[in-house]
Amino acid sequence: MQLAKFAYRPSLRMETGVSLPVVLMFLLVITILGTLGIRRATTGETLSRNQLDYEVARQAAEAALRDGERDLRIPSVLQTNALCARDTNRPLVVGAPHFDTNCPRGQCRFELTHYDTSNYMATPVVNPEPWWPTINDKQGRWDGDPAGAASPKPGDATGVNVNCNFDGSVPLGTFTGVARLAGVARQPEYLIEYLGRGDDQLMRITSRGFGADINTEVVMQTYYRPYK
Repeated sequence: MQLAKFAYRPSLRMETGVSLPVVLMFLLVITILGTLGIRRATTGETLSRNQLDYEVARQAAEAALRDGERDLRIPSVLQTNALCARDTNRPLVVGAPHFDTNCPRGQCRFELTHYDTSNYMATPVVNPEPWWPTINDKQGRWDGDPAGAASPKPGDATGVNVNCNFDGSVPLGTFTGVARLAGVARQPEYLIEYLGRGDDQLMRITSRGFGADINTEVVMQTYYRPYK
């Protein structure tokens, strides 16, 4: 009696493992999640920085408003730490040459009818308000492009040109001696407009402040009646 002999032969079927595709898929998902996380963190940081810069500009504009009010109360003598002295328009003389349409040393006066038809959307601009910019044909009295060259005024970005006979806006502390601000791209400034009738010395003060970035700008206005 003979026993049957069986020979063992290994299977020729190829292995079809799934480990590599699964690992690659996990790596792709992790990479996408990591990228989204980085972008979200970067966006959050940018928003926080912009908000902080806005707050700096807002507080700078607020400081300029208060400085404009203080300016209306000072006498016509050089104040401590001030770069310039106010002329002899204290008590206030609200007519030319102290207050006129050229806004000498930050003091503007227009007829009230000027404001009634003011329109910056027209071409050319009709009766420009003094606190409009000078750029883009707006024909206002701000110092043009804030990112451009510093204006030749006291307290400008150069800090060396003390020109006390200027037209247009007043940099912070020019007449009052208030300390200049640190950490801003440009010192805040203000304009004073006389809007009164008769003995009513109603003033409108418009200010603008800048953040650490020159392109961050805040404009504020207030109405003020100086005491006589």
